[in-house]
Amino acid sequence: MSKKQKTVFVCQQCGYDTPKWIGQCICGLWNTMIEEKIIEADENDKRSRSASKQAGRVKACKITEIGTDDYVRFDTGIGELNRVLGGGLVKGSLTLISGEPGIGKSTIIIQAAEKIASKYGNVLYVSGEESIEQIKMRAERVCGSLPEELFLLSETNMENITQVASELNPVFIIIDSIQTMYTSDIDSAQGSVSQVRACGNELARIGKTKNIPIFIVCHVTKSGELAGPKIVEHLVDAVLNFTGERNQELRILRSQKNRYGTTSEIGAFEMAEEGLVEIENLSQTFLDGIEPDVEGSITAAVYEGTRPLLLEVQALVSPANVGFARRTALGVELSRLNMILAVLDRKAGVSLINHDVYVNIVGGLKPEGTSTDLAVALAIHSTFKGKTCSEKTIALGEIGLTGDLRSIQNADKIVKEAARMGFEKIILPQKNATKLETSAIKLIGVKNLQDAILAYQA
Repeated sequence: MSKKQKTVFVCQQCGYDTPKWIGQCICGLWNTMIEEKIIEADENDKRSRSASKQAGRVKACKITEIGTDDYVRFDTGIGELNRVLGGGLVKGSLTLISGEPGIGKSTIIIQAAEKIASKYGNVLYVSGEESIEQIKMRAERVCGSLPEELFLLSETNMENITQVASELNPVFIIIDSIQTMYTSDIDSAQGSVSQVRACGNELARIGKTKNIPIFIVCHVTKSGELAGPKIVEHLVDAVLNFTGERNQELRILRSQKNRYGTTSEIGAFEMAEEGLVEIENLSQTFLDGIEPDVEGSITAAVYEGTRPLLLEVQALVSPANVGFARRTALGVELSRLNMILAVLDRKAGVSLINHDVYVNIVGGLKPEGTSTDLAVALAIHSTFKGKTCSEKTIALGEIGLTGDLRSIQNADKIVKEAARMGFEKIILPQKNATKLETSAIKLIGVKNLQDAILAYQA
């Protein structure tokens, strides 16, 4: 028999176990004990994340007996961050946040740390890149008054971090960043595949066994992808990506993976001197610079997560001078743009084979879905034909290969948002228009792309 293996007798009725056989169980039944050989669980096993160890054993639990009251969400104090996380920060969850240098990752996590510490208790901020004095200077700038429950630690050794976390017993831990951490169990350099994997496993063990939510900051490559092995992405429960131009104030937070919520939500922030400020009316932000009676500009609408967004789509068509015509798209998939151009050629008689085409979603947002197809097509037609569209008009709908317009989801909520923003006319698929009834805004239902072109020129 192995040193870690032992024999116990378990009652088939109530589950009571004892190291020796007994005829009558404590539940009162006779001859219900059966012999089982079990392997004792090593309490010092750093790779194990089981939180249900009893007497050195790992036991499975009935799903009906598991309580979820302890897994309520933390209010981070930042509404846009709560939205992206799915309603708040789940206890015991691991969240990976990534983004280019200087985009605002450290700013948003120090703001969240300050608010959680003020409301719930001790928070541990671990930095392997900055000194505690540098972190405090940034915290004073973006947070103002600082709570005593916010603790800073400048450390890269995982064994020391584990010891401090055990002594402090925090309600929230921040690791900035995973590439700077190392464990003495492995001889490789910091940031290597083996070190990142081992440190990720140790953080997952701490979070799951002690029911502590952990934020992990991760670097990105030149192409914008997460640096390090993919195993880190698989270990965590949520992956957040912070995007935006450093020379602009708008910042967009999007979830690429979320085990506790949807991945279609986005959070909008504005970078200011006092830190990141939430943007409540995101549609107004995207439409602030729109000008009336301009060729190649039209307003589109998308539904992101739980809220509709209005966006400006701009297009420019110019004769190609040398070689093949160029196709450039910002915020729109290039393959989708090529399909729209093909439909314009065959179904609307707009041939752009000898013209360069540029399309841009103003604001830097990359909307998901196909509801912007019609706006892209009308913007291209507008700049090519020299026709203008009223700034109070919205176009939305998916374009099929046959030139027909297919219905979109959540059109009723988009119409309400358009009416609130003061728009007067919406061009949308006929199937959506027949299901909607509104007196606040004019609905123009069209069946195909040709009808939509006639509608926006009217």
